[in-house]
Amino acid sequence: MMVLMFVIMYFLIIRPQKLRQKELEARIAQVKTGDKIVTTSGIHGRVTNVKDKTIKVKVDTNTKLEFEKTAVASIVPKGDAGSKSDEAEDTSEDDENAESA
Repeated sequence: MMVLMFVIMYFLIIRPQKLRQKELEARIAQVKTGDKIVTTSGIHGRVTNVKDKTIKVKVDTNTKLEFEKTAVASIVPKGDAGSKSDEAEDTSEDDENAESA
């Protein structure tokens, strides 16, 4: 009976966690300069430099932040239609800010 409970716990808890860990390691290994990413804290930006354990992310015109690679939550696909509208939205905001100044 105890063995059966352990087997059930293995398939419900331990195995899925190992799979998530492998996916995270693969995602971290794929990060390269120029990728648009989202961090675990919700910061969106473009990778400007990749080091052994850290990455530098450009989040605004003159703002770069350095993160641990493990802080990468997702990589935004290059063909993502949403990213183009985000860039257009950022440009229009910059134009509005320039006009009001």
